[in-house]
Amino acid sequence: MKKQDKVQSFYRGNIVGGFSIWHWLIVLIVFVVAIFLIVKSRPPGPNRFGEMPSSMSFGEAIWSFFKNYARFSGRASRSEFWYSMLFVVAVLVTLNIGDPSELLGALFFCAVFLPTIAVSARRLHDTNRSGRLQILSLLGPIGTIAVIVWYCTKASDQSPVFTHAASTHPPSSQSV
Repeated sequence: MKKQDKVQSFYRGNIVGGFSIWHWLIVLIVFVVAIFLIVKSRPPGPNRFGEMPSSMSFGEAIWSFFKNYARFSGRASRSEFWYSMLFVVAVLVTLNIGDPSELLGALFFCAVFLPTIAVSARRLHDTNRSGRLQILSLLGPIGTIAVIVWYCTKASDQSPVFTHAASTHPPSSQSV
């Protein structure tokens, strides 16, 4: 290929494997936004999504998983989330091993897809993050690792922080 053809190819946008510079720019913007959302700290102060959830046993977590089938508000404890995920994975593996056509596994997956998204959103609420951040897991390993770390994070139920200096010195009524 001549040097002139390479230059014309660059200006037409054909750089790497058929991807133009504009395609790469879009991919870069998506990943920069994702990394910004991952690095951004959660809002300070008390959790804005409700009361602290209680720890649950395996049976209670499964009951809560199906009872709150499509409830995206509120909070889910770590035990509720992880026991629910363990149940879903165990049933899917069992159904796929036992049924060579995998029809039962597909039906079960369709049945638990919505409550799985709901319990995941409530789990993120427990860490004082928006449930919409689950979308980051679609961006490959970086987003998936960040979301899994957030699922493992301890609940955020902080009280507002007051400094010692502010609490010991009331505002004076005298003006200068």
